Amino acid sequence: MNKLNFLLFICLILPFGIFSQNATISGYITDGSTNETLINASIFDTNNKKGAVTNDYGFFSITLPLGSTAMQFSYIGYKAQNLNFNLTKDMVINIRLEQHTTLSEITVLGTKKEIGVKGSQMSTIEVPVSLIKSVPVLFGETDVIKVLQLLPGVKAGTEGSAGFYVRGGGPDENLFLLDGVPIYNVNHAAGFFSAFNADAIKNVTLYKGGFPARFGGRLSSVVDIRMNDGNNQKLKGNISVGLISSKINLEGPLFSEKTTFNISLRRTYFDLLTQPAIKLAAKASGDGDVSAGYYFYDLNAKISHKFSEKDRLYLSTYMGDDVIYSDFQNSYSSQENRISENRMQLNWNWGNLITAMRWNHIVNNKLFMNTTATYSRYRFNMLVGSTFDETIKYADKPTVYNYTKTSVGYNSGIEDMGFKVDFDYSPNTANEVKFGMNYTNHAFKPGVHVFKMKIKEDTTTQKLNKTFGDANIYANEASLYVEDNITLNSFLKFNAGLHYSAFYVQDQFYHSLQPRLSMRALLTDLLSVKASYASMNQYIHLLSNSSLSLPTDLWVPVTKRIEPMRSHQYSAGVFYELAKLFDLSVEAYYKSMTNLIEYKDGASFMSSASGWEDKVSSGRGWAYGVEFLAQKTIGKTTGWVGYTWSKTERLFDRPGQEINYGKVFPAKYDRRHDISVVVAHKFSEKFDIAGTWVYSTGNAGSLALQNYSRPTLPGENNNNFYYNNSVSYLSARNNYRLPSYQRLDLGANFHKQKKHGIRTWSLSVYNASNRMNPFFVYPDYDYEYYGNGSMTYSKSLKKITIFPFIPSVSYSYKF
Repeated sequence: MNKLNFLLFICLILPFGIFSQNATISGYITDGSTNETLINASIFDTNNKKGAVTNDYGFFSITLPLGSTAMQFSYIGYKAQNLNFNLTKDMVINIRLEQHTTLSEITVLGTKKEIGVKGSQMSTIEVPVSLIKSVPVLFGETDVIKVLQLLPGVKAGTEGSAGFYVRGGGPDENLFLLDGVPIYNVNHAAGFFSAFNADAIKNVTLYKGGFPARFGGRLSSVVDIRMNDGNNQKLKGNISVGLISSKINLEGPLFSEKTTFNISLRRTYFDLLTQPAIKLAAKASGDGDVSAGYYFYDLNAKISHKFSEKDRLYLSTYMGDDVIYSDFQNSYSSQENRISENRMQLNWNWGNLITAMRWNHIVNNKLFMNTTATYSRYRFNMLVGSTFDETIKYADKPTVYNYTKTSVGYNSGIEDMGFKVDFDYSPNTANEVKFGMNYTNHAFKPGVHVFKMKIKEDTTTQKLNKTFGDANIYANEASLYVEDNITLNSFLKFNAGLHYSAFYVQDQFYHSLQPRLSMRALLTDLLSVKASYASMNQYIHLLSNSSLSLPTDLWVPVTKRIEPMRSHQYSAGVFYELAKLFDLSVEAYYKSMTNLIEYKDGASFMSSASGWEDKVSSGRGWAYGVEFLAQKTIGKTTGWVGYTWSKTERLFDRPGQEINYGKVFPAKYDRRHDISVVVAHKFSEKFDIAGTWVYSTGNAGSLALQNYSRPTLPGENNNNFYYNNSVSYLSARNNYRLPSYQRLDLGANFHKQKKHGIRTWSLSVYNASNRMNPFFVYPDYDYEYYGNGSMTYSKSLKKITIFPFIPSVSYSYKF
C-alpha cells in the first residue's frame, strides 16, 4: 500500500501545466425560471474540446487558450445555450438555462462529464428527481430510498422496507448526506418509509465504489442528497393529499430576489382518521376514555441569501419524528363514598434534527470555498406512566385525596457538532482539484433509564427518583483530503486522492491514510473502460436486533477492544453511450472487509448498550459481483434496466468469537440474482405512466431443519417431557434460502392546467400481480385426523405475506 500512496502523491504534485496565453471563464449556471442552481451542468468548448461541470453549488471555472471560443452550456432536460466570442481576458458569465418541452430533440455535449463515458468516476449513478417522483411505490408515497433500491448493486431489506445494502455491506455502512450533513435515521415506520421528502430535493447521487477522497466514514456507499434553494422570481408551491399523508411545499423570494426560502412539510394522519373509531369502541365496551395513535412528520426548510457575486449564505434544517402515543382513563366507584380514577399514558418518539449553515465564497476565478457548520442529532425517548387517584369523602371529617404516580423512561441517541471547509481549485482544464478538512465532535448516549414514583396517602407523601444506565461517550473525529481529477490527454483521465482520518475516544487514538484512485481510458467518443480502487474506514457501529429499522437500534463508537471496520474495494467496467440516448455499463467489483461485528448466537441487546462488546464477535467478510445498467434519462421515455450477480460471505473464526463454528456463511442479504426494470413514459402534458418490475433470489435465513429426541431431565414432569421432548438442530447460520421475490408496480398521472396552477391525480398499484411474497417464514405442523380417532402430523414451513395487491390514489396541486 505504501507504493500506491507514493504513486498518488506524485500524481497530486504534478505540475498543473502552462498558464501563459490562457484566460479563465467562471460563473454560475441556474434554472431560467427559478434561478435554482444546477449541479453537474456541463460546460464545453467545441473549438478546443475542453470541458468542465458545475460543482454542488452551481459554480464553474474553466481555463482556456486565448482566441476564438465556442461555448456550450447544457443540462439534461434543458435547452442548450451556445456562446461564440473571442476570449481575450478572464470573464465572469452567469448562465440561465430554460427547460425543454421536447426532450427527444435535445443534443447535449459533455453531459454527465464525471459519471458518463468520458468521466473518470465509476460506480456512481445520478437519479433525476422527476423520475423518483414518477416511480410507483407503496401507498403512493414518493420514496427516494426505495427508488435507489432498484439500482444494480443495491439490495432492499425485507418486503416493503427501506433497508439499504450496497455491495455486500450492512445497513450502517451507508453515509447519507442531506446538504452535506450526515443523517443517522433515514427511515420512518420501522423502515417502511424513508425520511426524505422528494418535494424538497434538488439532486440525488449514489456512490457505490471508486469513492472520491472527499468522502469518508462509511464502508459501502455514499448517498449525497441536495435540497432546493428556493425560487427567487415568485412564490411557487405544491400541495399533495394521499391515502396516509399530506404534503405542502412553498418556495419563493423573501423580501427581495437576493433572499429565497424553501419549506416542505409532510405528516401522516392515520392516527387522526382512526381516533373517532377508537373512542367509540372504548365507550361501547365500557373501557373508559381512550386516545391512541401513530404518526410521523418531516420538515425541510432552507433560506439562502446572495450578498454579492462572490458571497452566498445558506441556512438549512431538517426535522423528522415518529410518534406513538396512548392515553387511557377510567373512573369507577368501589364504595359509595370512594371514587377512583386510573390513567395510563405512553409517549414514545424518535427522530432526527439536522442543521447546516454554509458560506460560499469565490476567492478568485479559479478557487471556490465552501465553509459549513453542522449540527446533527438522533434521539429516542420513551415514557410510560400511570396514575391512580382516589377520593374518599367522609361525613364527619375532611375529604381525603390519595394518589400514586409512577413513570418509567428510556432515552438514548447520538449528537454531532461539526465544522468543515472545502475548496474547488481549477488551475486549467487538465486539473480539477478538491481539498479540505472536516471535524466532528460526537456525543454517544447509549441509554439511560429513569424511574419515578410518588405516593400520597392521607397526609403522608413518599417520593422515589432513580436514574441508571450507561454514561455518555464522547469522541472526536477529524479528516483531511485532497483529490485531483487529471486529464493527461484525450485517451487517459484519472482521479487520484488521499483521505486521512483520525478518531479519538476513551484515550484511544485510531487513524488511517486511505488512498483513492479512479482511471478511465477513452477508446472512442462513445466507449471507455474504467478501473478504481478505494480504501475506507468506519469508526461507528449500529447495534440492532432486527432486520427492520427499529428505534431501539443504537449507534456506538469503536473502543479499545473493537477496532474500526476497514474495506478495500476494486472495480473495473466498460461504459458505452448508445445513440447519445442510452448509457450502458458493465461493472465488476471485489470488496474485502475486516473488523466487522455480528451478534453472537443468542445475544440480544434489549435496548441497552451495557456490555455490548461482550455480546458481539469481530470477523471479516468479502463480496464480489457483476452489475449491468442500461439507463435512459432524456426523451419522452426514461428509466433503466439493471441486473446484479453477486455473492457476499462472512467468516468469524477468532478464538472465543466463533460464529457458525468458525466456518464461512452467507450474509443475510446475500442474493445471487437481482433484476429491476423501471420505465416512465410521458404521452403528453396531460398524461404519463410509470411501472417497475423486480425479481430477486430469496434472502438467507437460519432455520433448524433437523430435530432429535432428548433424554428426560432429572425430576422432569412426564407431561412436560411428552410435549417438549424434541430439540431442534441448526446446522449452520443462514442455511436456508427463502423463496424468490417478484413484484410489479404500476402508476399513472393525470394532469390538467387550471387557472392558477396544475392539478394532478395519481393512481398507482403496488404488487399489481398480487404475488404472495414472504415477509418471513416459520415452522408449523399439518395435522390429519381419521375416523377412528387417530391422527398423523407432518412438519412444514408457513409464510406470512403483508403486502398483497395495494391500490392508492393521491391528489396534488402545483401553483
